[in-house]
Amino acid sequence: MASRRGSRWYFSLRSPYSWFAYRDMSLTNPEMLDAVEWLPFWEPDEWTARLLAEQGVTLPIVPMSRAKNFYILQDTRRLATARGLTEITWPIDREPCWEVAHLAWLAAADEGRGQEFVAAASRARWQEGKNISEPAVIAGIAAELGLDADRLSTAAQDEGLRERGAALLAESAHDGLFGVPFFINGREKFWGVDRVDAFVRAFRETHAPATPAELDQDFAGNPGLLAAGADQGHAGGCG
Repeated sequence: MASRRGSRWYFSLRSPYSWFAYRDMSLTNPEMLDAVEWLPFWEPDEWTARLLAEQGVTLPIVPMSRAKNFYILQDTRRLATARGLTEITWPIDREPCWEVAHLAWLAAADEGRGQEFVAAASRARWQEGKNISEPAVIAGIAAELGLDADRLSTAAQDEGLRERGAALLAESAHDGLFGVPFFINGREKFWGVDRVDAFVRAFRETHAPATPAELDQDFAGNPGLLAAGADQGHAGGCG
């Protein structure tokens, strides 16, 4: 979960596009899941909105039009079919509280199980038609992962997790997020499931191991690296 030179991605357990991006990365570039920092995004409820207002933060959230909603339904089905996902459900979210799932993710991430929680919650939502805003559903996911069901299912009532969640949402505003999935590599930003490959390429270019020529240049420009007392290895070439 540690950040690697500012490389990170914002995901949402609500978004089908975020789910597709996670699956695509898991199948084609699984090493990236450990290489970047994961940050959740969701539409805040009144409690979280109040915490954000106290920080002077306004998220770029606007109501979805009926036309856009129908488009997303069609597009999701199309993208799912292209990925061989023939059994996909579209949950009916009645008065959802997205803190229930996303703050539970924080609790799971504290135990080093954030990735597994995303996989289980996504499966529950998009393939089993479950309402992940229901604490009982989160409790079931926690039990499945061998985590504390009570802690995860009541995460939305935890003041400490609320404050951490609000801080993450504030960070998303500072990063200029306007939709998910949203990827950042240094100063470069990538939005959308169709930008996963571009993000991966950018990450690899900026995180590529230094070549021998580049290392020689580093030594030439930094003679202090080989100053007296520095560990220069031995004649065999091994440190």
